[in-house]
Amino acid sequence: MIMDLFEKISADIKAAMLAKDKVRLETLRGIKKEFLEAKTAKGADGELSDDTAVKIMSKMVKQRRETSEIYKSQNRPELAENELAEAAVIEEYLPKQLTEAELEDALKAIIAQTGATSAKEMGKVMGVASKALAGKADGRAISAKVKELLS
Repeated sequence: MIMDLFEKISADIKAAMLAKDKVRLETLRGIKKEFLEAKTAKGADGELSDDTAVKIMSKMVKQRRETSEIYKSQNRPELAENELAEAAVIEEYLPKQLTEAELEDALKAIIAQTGATSAKEMGKVMGVASKALAGKADGRAISAKVKELLS
């Protein structure tokens, strides 16, 4: 039986407790908390698809990275390192990120598929690309590459 992300995280929390891995434990508990909130949110049906879970974790990684940058700018390297350590734990559960070359190839295919020829049609390409590459590439990277390819 394939474990969904929610079950995997729950199992890994137990493993982190036994290993006394504090950073991992705190991070996994944070992920589980976000998952539970998404499951019980208004309009949610008590289920959490892996797609939704990936979106939640991608957002969490982005938050950790941004917070880390803030700590670095405030000369608080120990706090910045902790944020990056948490981001690394979360990333273990995300799909592998595309390399720049893989991203470019995927976007060229999407541009061909949508028939876009100019920067004016960027929205059309971004709509398809955002769905197709969700969790595999950062939205800003996708946007920048689409802009570059269409200009």
